[in-house]
Amino acid sequence: MIRALLLSTFLAAPALADEIWVTNEMDDSVSVIDVATLTVKATYPTGERPRGLTFSRDFSRLYICASDSDAVQVMDPATGAILHDLPSGEDPEQFVLAPDDRLLYIANEDDAITTVVDTQTRKLVAQIDVGVEPEGMGISPDGRVQVTTSETTNMAHWIDTATHQVIANSLVDARPRHAEFSPDGAELWVSSEIGGTVAVFDAATKAEIGKISFAIKGVQPEKLQPVGMRFSPDATKVFVALGPANHIAVVDAASRTVERYILVGRRVWHMAISPDETMLFTTNGVSGDVTAIDLATLEPVATIKVGRFPWGAAARPTSD
Repeated sequence: MIRALLLSTFLAAPALADEIWVTNEMDDSVSVIDVATLTVKATYPTGERPRGLTFSRDFSRLYICASDSDAVQVMDPATGAILHDLPSGEDPEQFVLAPDDRLLYIANEDDAITTVVDTQTRKLVAQIDVGVEPEGMGISPDGRVQVTTSETTNMAHWIDTATHQVIANSLVDARPRHAEFSPDGAELWVSSEIGGTVAVFDAATKAEIGKISFAIKGVQPEKLQPVGMRFSPDATKVFVALGPANHIAVVDAASRTVERYILVGRRVWHMAISPDETMLFTTNGVSGDVTAIDLATLEPVATIKVGRFPWGAAARPTSD
């Protein structure tokens, strides 16, 4: 009853036309969700096993990690056409775009390297040796430090973007999957899937300053597997996807304590926040859907069916 009322209220609001783009791993496609109607408005084919995705700063280009095609594809979001591939290295899983909108840092899981590509010249800039099975990628707001996490080495590797050299290595718990800088650049948050924790580091000193664990009544501890993370628009909360626990944890960023858990679909991977900052969208791999959460109430308001095994998510403003 409450969810139905929230959804009807949301749908009655003026149409915004903003979009959430979602990669479908098993369908080799991306789905485009209309934020105003909470429905899929388009689906476009991609290379094999698309995972990470991100937009250029002006939202005119969409970069897609087509992992099994060994390519980073560049799509025109206005048409869904693949324009060209970038020299990504083997098995690109995730990436992060520098604030200058030019350099793309790509995790190559099979090669244990971070590949740096110039998106304008389409040329390889550098390849940086990191730990085994790199995946998580973060970059500081000022663009000076890029962090790659290695799943098997269990480390976060701090890379100086001016020299493309590793300047520090931080040990974390088992299988780190995601790295996220706070909006002010003061902290780095790293999720460890098998370790079941999120570590918080002081970005200046590289020292660990906190660690967060999770517990949900009725959920087996081994299913509490943190992966994707996202800061709230006001940076007071961090949303953590807990994988096969089928929940999002809402963490107070200052005290680093869990405030609540939100039930979503099965095997939640990653998240995106709508351009108007009112909704959180989660990709639920096993159930093949996306959960839309009202950020004002922290209540789910819709489940949106997409393709098979949705993984990555990115927001695109398109309203006038």
